[in-house]
Amino acid sequence: MSELEHWNERFSKPDYHFGTAPNAFLKSQQPLLKPGMTALTVADGEGRNGVWLAEQGLDVHSFDLTPNGIAKARALAAARGVSLRIEQGDIHSWPWPDAAYDVVVAIFIQFSPAPQRAKVFAGLKQALKPGGLLLLQGYRPEQLQYDTGGPKEVEQLYTRALLEAAFGDFASLDIREHDSVLHEGERHVGMSAVIDLVGRK
Repeated sequence: MSELEHWNERFSKPDYHFGTAPNAFLKSQQPLLKPGMTALTVADGEGRNGVWLAEQGLDVHSFDLTPNGIAKARALAAARGVSLRIEQGDIHSWPWPDAAYDVVVAIFIQFSPAPQRAKVFAGLKQALKPGGLLLLQGYRPEQLQYDTGGPKEVEQLYTRALLEAAFGDFASLDIREHDSVLHEGERHVGMSAVIDLVGRK
């Protein structure tokens, strides 16, 4: 089964796979977000994070691989009374624009083997305006012990050293590692080993 088929099947159920509430880390960064900012939500699934950003008054562009995810994101936006630009796209072939967004949001986008991940990270940086904000959260290798969500391949998980190497040229970089209980739909539930990054290009 391809990645597209895998996720499209997961998003085919009536319920929202990761819930409809925004990611808790993203929500905690609300003081940094201002109405009118342009934002890109990367591999946004069923739209919970992009829709929340639109509710904060941001001009949101969202993409995901799956038609089912996009349809549910549009339905969620309509139900919440907000609009955002949503389109289908593969994170590994996305045409990253140059310096286009004030904010780029990348929450649990750990689908990529190392060579492709390096290209994705470069794309995230490329898409940010100078002074733009990167908000990224992912699982650490310790997550394999909890088994409460995320990839099973340790190479796809994030470490502080990995993120510092990828984004160490930012003007500012705040990386925090912690074990926290997640409540995100049916897939991210329970104690989890996560890592948060707030970076300013």
